[in-house]
Amino acid sequence: MMTMTSHWFFWALLSAVFAALTAIFAKIGIQSIDSDLATLIRTAMIVVILAAFVGFAGKWSNPLHWPARTWQFLALSALATGASWLCYFRALQIGEALLPVF
Repeated sequence: MMTMTSHWFFWALLSAVFAALTAIFAKIGIQSIDSDLATLIRTAMIVVILAAFVGFAGKWSNPLHWPARTWQFLALSALATGASWLCYFRALQIGEALLPVF
């Protein structure tokens, strides 16, 4: 029997919730700075947080032992992610959005 945390739908739902929060927090956060700079700052924060998570969870493996194909597709994924984030933040900065009142 599968537990809820091992079911794909649970993780997809969490992804959607966090994506929604990302949009709200980003729209508020980029009101006074350039969207490209905001993307850089957010990316640096993500690197630190994920590095800590991978280290504490014991999930680190030596990247020098990874196959070339893995590196190629991770590089392509990184380029696509970066382009997506730049476009996403630019759209958030110039687009109209209803923001919640905190």
